[in-house]
Formats: sequence, structure tokens, C-alpha cells
Amino acid sequence: MDHYKPNLEGVEKAVSEILRVFSKYSIHATWATVGFLLCKNIEEIVSNRPVLLPTYRNRLLSPYDYIDNNHHLEAKYHFAPHLVERILGFSGQEIATHTYSHYYTLEEGQTLAQFEEDIRLALHLAQNKRISVNSLVFPRNQCNPQYFFVLNKLGIQCYRGNEKGWMFSTTTLKPFRRLFRLLDSYVNLSGYNTYTLEECLQTSPFNFPSSRYLRPYSRCLRAFDWLRLKRIKIAMNDAAIHKKVFHLWWHPHNFGRDIEENIIFLSSILDHFLLLKNKYGMLSLNMQEMSSLAGVRNVQ
Repeated sequence: MDHYKPNLEGVEKAVSEILRVFSKYSIHATWATVGFLLCKNIEEIVSNRPVLLPTYRNRLLSPYDYIDNNHHLEAKYHFAPHLVERILGFSGQEIATHTYSHYYTLEEGQTLAQFEEDIRLALHLAQNKRISVNSLVFPRNQCNPQYFFVLNKLGIQCYRGNEKGWMFSTTTLKPFRRLFRLLDSYVNLSGYNTYTLEECLQTSPFNFPSSRYLRPYSRCLRAFDWLRLKRIKIAMNDAAIHKKVFHLWWHPHNFGRDIEENIIFLSSILDHFLLLKNKYGMLSLNMQEMSSLAGVRNVQ
């Protein structure tokens, strides 16, 4: 964790800068938040502990051992209820769940019942803080279709699915996935990954798949940033021209280091969005707003 501390220490400033840019460009966005972050201290985590803990075969994946072995957790690295409140103070921003404990649905040993309790707890904590949760992002993009009925049961309307293609499949060896995903950020290996609204609303919960992961600024690869930006813009063009969905995502802590460079790059993307908005009527919607389009479609 030590090597990533600068990213975590920069999160608060990064979130403020992202919100500033979103406000400037009228961007609506979904922020998927782990339930733990809604707690104000370790006592609140302990008092909101599920009966069924995840029984991962790899015990290092469970955060509960870490919590049990650390009686003091530094707030700036573990808790962020004030940031959630700040996000909700901006128009068009949605808080989604990233599960309560950063739950991994494809890891060996865990069970459906454990997942359901985790989600119930995440929703309960959010409700106590007057936050309505309608969307979910699976940690590590581990989408498990066998668990979708739990989302329907608990009122989760939609989730962020993964891009199609072998390099995004969890069955592909990790080193190959990482290498080709990196290359795909600069050159078109997997396609535009844009989707029709009908595709997204076919089944419940609705699936609004990822189109592109916005990689953070890299000093080693900065000479190729023009290719990274071009890759995103061309996919956005495809979505705007053909009235499709383009779903860009990243972690706020990705921007915690090199904040200025990351915000400049994001602003370049949003400048292009404004061009597409003016020329083709492209819209910016969060996941909850996308879900609401199902009702509009059914009325028409």
C-alpha cells in the first residue's frame, strides 16, 4: 500500500477537481462507493458487520481480517463520508454501490448467501445516510450472472458490465489480459465498445457495459497520450453518430497523483463531448438516469 499512498492522499483534491470539471461541462456521472467508505470510523464498521463473512479460499482477499488486526485506521485512507456528501451536492451525480466490503463474486470459496448479505448491508448503510442506491459496479469487474437475481431482489436496477472480447474475459491469463488491455488503450484491438440502448435494456438488471477505462497519466507513456486520446474520441464519435452508449470509467484515486495532467486530459475528452453534443445531440447521463429510459422506451 505504501507505493500507492500518494494516490490516496491526493483523492480529496482529485475528487474536487473532477467535480469542478463535471460542473463546467454539465457531466452527469455515477460514483460507485464501497460501503466501508460511508463509515466515519472503525467503530461504525465494527457495528455494521455481516453475520456471513466472505469465505474466500484466499483469505488475503477478505478485508475483515485486516480490520480485526488493526484497531486504529487512519481516516484519510479508509473513510470518506464527507466526500460522498460533497459529490451529492453537485447536480447530476449518482452514488452507486461497489458492494459493502469490495466483494469478489468470482473468487473461490465465497457464496451467494454471503454476497446477498453484503449487498443488503451496503444498501442499509446508504439508506441510513439518506442515499438512494440504484446501481452497482462489481469490484475488479467480476460480473457473476448467477448473482444477478439478488440485484433484482434487492432493487438494484443496473450494473456496469465488461467489454466483450477475450482480453476482458476473466478466463484469460492475467499477464496477457493486462498487456493487451494496455495496448488496446492506444490502438483499436477490441473495437469501439459502444452499445445500443436496446442491448443495454434487454434484461434486468440492466447492463451498461464499459466502453473504455480511462488510464491515468503515465510519465513513461506520455509521448503516446495523443494516441490514447484519439482512441477515446473515435469511439465517442461512433456512439454519437449512431445514437449508441459510450461508457467511460476510472477510479478517482487514479487521479490522485499527477492531478493536473489527468484533469487536462479529461478536459480534452469533455471538449470533444461538447462538439458531439452540439453536432449530434449527444447526452451525458448517469447509470440511474440510463435505467429510467427503460420506462420511456416502454411508453413509446
